[in-house]
Amino acid sequence: MSRWNHKKTKSSRDCHLEKKEMRVRDLGLGYDSDEIVLFKYCVGTCHSSRKNYDLVLKVLMDNGGISSKKVSSHPCCRPTRYETVSFMNTQTTWQTIKWLSAANCSCVG
Repeated sequence: MSRWNHKKTKSSRDCHLEKKEMRVRDLGLGYDSDEIVLFKYCVGTCHSSRKNYDLVLKVLMDNGGISSKKVSSHPCCRPTRYETVSFMNTQTTWQTIKWLSAANCSCVG
């Protein structure tokens, strides 16, 4: 196989989904449960997804043309779909949390 015909592989820095097992009470949402859930979240950069808008905005921020206090000059890695998670609390009642865990990640912005 020629080096010019290889498939482009994603760098570990590119936007992607990662997973972490967590106790429900450690999620910080006020639920009393020791059950373990799989929390999925988005990590990585989106430099390859930058558009001309992002490039010009960065130049304007760098040269002082606009204030960069609340402006983002690059897309960010965010969930584009979410999963619902269900678990049993300490009172043996089923609880459901919508939009808790990322189901898919993409560069947004």
